[in-house]
Amino acid sequence: MTREEKRQEVICSCIQQQEHIASVAKQEMDSAQQQSNDYGANVDRYDSYRTKMLRSRDMYAKQYSIALAGIRYLQDLLKEAPHDMVEHGAVVVTDCQNFLLSIGAGKFMVGNRVFFAISAQTPIYVALKGKHVGDSIVFNGLTQTVKEIY
Repeated sequence: MTREEKRQEVICSCIQQQEHIASVAKQEMDSAQQQSNDYGANVDRYDSYRTKMLRSRDMYAKQYSIALAGIRYLQDLLKEAPHDMVEHGAVVVTDCQNFLLSIGAGKFMVGNRVFFAISAQTPIYVALKGKHVGDSIVFNGLTQTVKEIY
């Protein structure tokens, strides 16, 4: 498998995870709205059940919006060429962990390998930035060597 194919596979797996998150958030948002609608008109101005449902709907709407923005950003990354240095948009494989330097989406699987989608604000990203294959970093007392970048 080429570097480009590996990179595409990792990014597509992260997109699939974000699509799942968006789907669940949309379902929950719609469910909260439906429950609020089914409840009927406000009983009084301090109707806590309706307020709870609308707050829940708004929370899921925000999660849905964030997931969609993440999907759009990751789709833009698919258009980039593989990287030779650790920088935003790169996939980095160390002897300890695997990273997609993009959005803060957390842990996801690519086949049987675990990857972490991390944003530029994370300390590990700052430690890795600018490194090349063969370079090492010490992070939280653990030495990690960069094995692959794509």
